[in-house]
Amino acid sequence: VTLMGLMWVVLLTLTPTFELRASIPYALLVEGWTWWQGGLVGTLANMALAPFVWLFVDKIMHLFLRVPLIKRLYDWMSARSVAKLEPYVQKYGVVGLALFIGVPLPGTGVYSGCLAAWLLRFRFSEYLSSSALGCIIAGTLVTAFVASGNEAFHFLVKGP
Repeated sequence: VTLMGLMWVVLLTLTPTFELRASIPYALLVEGWTWWQGGLVGTLANMALAPFVWLFVDKIMHLFLRVPLIKRLYDWMSARSVAKLEPYVQKYGVVGLALFIGVPLPGTGVYSGCLAAWLLRFRFSEYLSSSALGCIIAGTLVTAFVASGNEAFHFLVKGP
């Protein structure tokens, strides 16, 4: 594990939409890290991101919303996140938010989970708990998927 490799893995994790969905595959496939190194660093970096995203949304976002283009994008993303998440939160509460954050698909993760949690009036501690659990779920799934390589799809191919 090199310092430069560590920096790239953390930067990918901190990038919206990429998060650990990109950083763990990068660590394993490009940097050549072991599955546990890539999974651990990607997951921990994603977990560390959560309080900063909350701080941004809670304290600074209102300044950016003065720009009409940003306001329209925010309204669209807000409506989308809440619509996806609200049924799960009503049924499962904090665990529902964790599952939303933990599904490693586009449109889910720490950033959109934070926005949805903030709009649904979660407490900071509830969001942090959900985010930590969601990051562990996503990190485990992505690590297992990438570490399994092409064998993950082997059952789809008829053998001779």
